[in-house]
Amino acid sequence: MNTESINKTIEKVREGLKTEGGDIEVIEIRDNVLYVRLIGSCQTCPMSSMTMKNWVEKTILFELPSLSAVKAVQAT
Repeated sequence: MNTESINKTIEKVREGLKTEGGDIEVIEIRDNVLYVRLIGSCQTCPMSSMTMKNWVEKTILFELPSLSAVKAVQAT
């Protein structure tokens, strides 16, 4: 897994989130887990946990099968 493939996958996810006023940022990759933060309108959306699990995580793990998980980090 390289930075280019991660960025390409995040851009796919970002395009979908931006249609709803949201975005995503990569926080870190540790022990094959990608930590991300949903930002913009996704931060306060009551459906963000479903979006994270059913779309963001699913898309990223499909595109980057070497990852074991995608975890959301809450804004501080």
